[in-house]
Amino acid sequence: MDLTKAEEAILNGEQGEGRQKAMELVTALGKIYGAESLIDITSAHLSGASYKTIGDGGLKYLEDMVSGGAKVSVPSTLNPVGMDRERWKEMHISEHFAGKQLRIIDLYGRMGIRTTCSCTPYTGANVPRFGDHVAWAESSALSFVNSYIGARTNREGGPGALAAAILGKTANYGLHLDENRKPTAVIDADIDGSVFSHSLLGQAYGMLKGKGVPYFRGIKPGIEEAKALSAAMAASGSVALYHVEGTTPEAGRFDVSELEAIPIGKKELEDAYSKLNVADDIELIAIGCPHLTEKEMHDIASFLRGKKKVRDDIEIWFCTSAEVRARCPEDVRIMEQFGKVLADTCMVVAPIEGVFSRTGTNSAKAGNYLPTLCSQKAMCRDISALLGVVM
Repeated sequence: MDLTKAEEAILNGEQGEGRQKAMELVTALGKIYGAESLIDITSAHLSGASYKTIGDGGLKYLEDMVSGGAKVSVPSTLNPVGMDRERWKEMHISEHFAGKQLRIIDLYGRMGIRTTCSCTPYTGANVPRFGDHVAWAESSALSFVNSYIGARTNREGGPGALAAAILGKTANYGLHLDENRKPTAVIDADIDGSVFSHSLLGQAYGMLKGKGVPYFRGIKPGIEEAKALSAAMAASGSVALYHVEGTTPEAGRFDVSELEAIPIGKKELEDAYSKLNVADDIELIAIGCPHLTEKEMHDIASFLRGKKKVRDDIEIWFCTSAEVRARCPEDVRIMEQFGKVLADTCMVVAPIEGVFSRTGTNSAKAGNYLPTLCSQKAMCRDISALLGVVM
């Protein structure tokens, strides 16, 4: 890999231990993936924020980086953590877990990272522009900005994204390069256009192909639909980029006439639905994976207005960012009559195992992760059907 003199100086430790460690990691990753050089980035988004997922080993790593003087050099945001910082007791979180989690957030903050703790920073806190090179580590978020916005990032891991944020650089390979952003298959989609149908579409594609760069025809997703589609394909497969005819900014660049065309319709969606639905009854309903947008908050509140919750044996969590929660006070008032409107966290990275064993969600992403990361039997339905269980 060709490094500039300034980059070599960082690697040699001339700018401190924290930046040296970051350069060692970024260049090591670059060599593994055949990068010829580094490239400047405009922002970063970091995973590895929940104590549940990184544990004491990750906490120690962050302490070492802070003690080495590490500071981010580009705007950087943080993924959801294992609890709402204000309402963790209501989430059945232990004081031990809460103390460790708050320490992790503090350490990230000391490095200059904006501790928004959301998986949807592109809704306000961190919005790349078309063509920007970034280093993002949340699978659904990076797929969204790659695809819907047209920024460029690989599927970064938490340490790699942190290292890139410190340097303001990442290795120039993979989806940073034009040749790797070409579609690999055309998907002719037949869905009803709802957010949930986009989530099932993503699940169905992940089950059929698993990877690649799909080019979708027959859909016109907005932000909420694209968010659900991105999340489902990233969780059921490893898709980090897709194109939608007439919608995403790079779709018009490609001639797809010679590509394999794969139909996804009723049968494939039913297969996806069956895969995600195992539980017959539930103890927790968790909505907001990825985090709810303002529009989704308004829609849920409108659906709930005037209704009554008749099953008190089922707990409900609505997960969103602190910023969105603050902007939707009337929606929050209505939703709180049914459950908790939680910020900074989500059901996947919270330690719900041991408290619940059967969880309902409207998200294919959560439907994939709840059994593996949280030891849950999952129910996956659209929001109205899911909330209908308690009304």
